[in-house]
Amino acid sequence: MRFAGKVAVVTGSGRAGGLGEGIAHRLAAEGATVVIADIGGSRDAATPGDMVGGSAEMQAIAAALPHGGSTFVCDVRDPVAVRALAAHARDTHGGLDIWVNNAGIGYIMKPLLEVSADDWRAVIDVNLTGAWYGLQAAAEIMVAQGRGGRIINIASQAAKSGFPHAQAYTASKHGLVGLVRSAAIELGPRGITVNNVCPNHVTTGLGKWQNEHFAAVQGVTVDEYLARMAARIPMGRPGLPSDTAAAVAFLCSDEAIYITGESMNVSGGEEPH
Repeated sequence: MRFAGKVAVVTGSGRAGGLGEGIAHRLAAEGATVVIADIGGSRDAATPGDMVGGSAEMQAIAAALPHGGSTFVCDVRDPVAVRALAAHARDTHGGLDIWVNNAGIGYIMKPLLEVSADDWRAVIDVNLTGAWYGLQAAAEIMVAQGRGGRIINIASQAAKSGFPHAQAYTASKHGLVGLVRSAAIELGPRGITVNNVCPNHVTTGLGKWQNEHFAAVQGVTVDEYLARMAARIPMGRPGLPSDTAAAVAFLCSDEAIYITGESMNVSGGEEPH
């Protein structure tokens, strides 16, 4: 029970089977009180209902947590909403010890010459700027508490390598590498560590959409696409939500107290950078 008495926020954790849900359940299984945060439903073209966590789904995920918790509807593109989320964790549960920036857009994938300014802005606003808002809001409370903390971004293999049809996504995830390196320097003296976790492909609900999209782009079946993927991964399979959740739990633990400013690959050996 490494996280008994700790309060954690996980953004983008309102979809069943997603990385955020897996992270939330792992932290809760080890004693943390977890706030399930997500956008609550579609708000515009960039947030289709089948790609975001809805309010009912959020409630169901929170209800299944073993050590209690709560839900909070938050659009990470809005700094006021993000600060309200951080305040909710502090005021409702007595503090804030762990913040996981997991919310992200990975479903706007187009050839370079077809990407619009709105497409670019939507991805950067959520994946990079939203993570910055979360980092700042969490750090403000953690500094005031004076007991340190853990801030983790769910980056991606795309934080290290480029991929076709993913210009904004790759740029946003590369940006997280610079963000943690800088934030770690400033927050280290406060006992707050800041790190990225960089998984390779994980077949969540979003991952299933990506499988279908890129299989069609390559003119192969989904099974053929997945077989090619597995063949290039030394461990012989794509990632699982539990793989990412385990890395997050480690970085949140006392065992990782001297690790900060890092971008940890969780890729079965696929990503060497």
